[in-house]
Amino acid sequence: MGVVVYPGSFDPVTVGHMDLIRRAAGIFDQVIVGILVNSEKKSPLFSLEERVIMLKDACRNMENVSVESFDGLLIDFVRAKGSKTIIRGLRELMDFEMELQMAQVNRVASGGIETLFLPTDPRFSNVSSSVVREYARYGVSLPDFVPGNVLLAMEKKGILKSTKQEDQ
Repeated sequence: MGVVVYPGSFDPVTVGHMDLIRRAAGIFDQVIVGILVNSEKKSPLFSLEERVIMLKDACRNMENVSVESFDGLLIDFVRAKGSKTIIRGLRELMDFEMELQMAQVNRVASGGIETLFLPTDPRFSNVSSSVVREYARYGVSLPDFVPGNVLLAMEKKGILKSTKQEDQ
């Protein structure tokens, strides 16, 4: 079905993101995960380089998935990758309102790049990078919200307390 771009800041990547990537990989010939250089975020959890490394590691078993960073307009990145399609996940009504507006603007500004929406698996509807970041700032681990490699990276950076069970 061609090439699709899945854009985001992925700070950090969550199990919801990974579910969407897997599902898109089952539909499209190639999925390009585009990590946005987001200069508006004042205090990211991870640098751009760290996010690229973590996502590449998390996607290592998906042959038709690649991970790249980009700066500038999403529509320019999509064109540069030879795609005409963006994929976005929707968790709730608020997501739809915001994503619909962006999809419409992108379509007009690009002369036809389409955005496809996939509803989030209900198991992940409460999972977001912003929730993970907020809890992480207080040292609280959410191991069910992020892939294992991301959790380890958070621990190595000293963002989280160790996730090892201390129930003895």
